[in-house]
Amino acid sequence: MAYRLEGATTLIEVFDMPTSIRFYRDVLGFEVAMSSGEGDDVGWALLRRDDAEIMLNTAYETNDERPQSPDPARHAAHADTTIFFGCRDVDEVYGDLVAHGIELDGPVVRDYGMKQLSLSDPDGYGICFQWSAS
Repeated sequence: MAYRLEGATTLIEVFDMPTSIRFYRDVLGFEVAMSSGEGDDVGWALLRRDDAEIMLNTAYETNDERPQSPDPARHAAHADTTIFFGCRDVDEVYGDLVAHGIELDGPVVRDYGMKQLSLSDPDGYGICFQWSAS
C-alpha cells in the first residue's frame, strides 16, 4: 500500500457542548480550530493542541431535544472509551490539572513501562496522558 496516513482524530458525542468545550479548552489547553457555529454552544467542534486533535459532536441535534440531565446508562457506557495523549511530562500535566481544581490521583508507572495520568472528561470518557517511563 502506497498511501500515507497523516493523523487520526477521535470523535466523541457529548451531552453539553459548552461544558465539554470549556473542559478541553480551558482546562486541557486545546484551541477550537473549527466549529459549526459561533461561540461554545455549537453542534460540532474540532479542537487541537500541538499535534493532538479531538472532535466533539452533540448527542442531541437541538437543545430542545436534550434532557435536563445525562442518561446514567449512556454516561456509564463511556467508561470503556479512553483517549490516550502522548505527553513527555506527565508530572507537569498533573500539576496543571490540580491548579485548575481537578481532583485526581497522581501519575503511576504501569507494569508495561508507561507513566500514566488518568482522569475522566465531563461525559465520562477516559483521558490518559502517558509517556514511556524509561
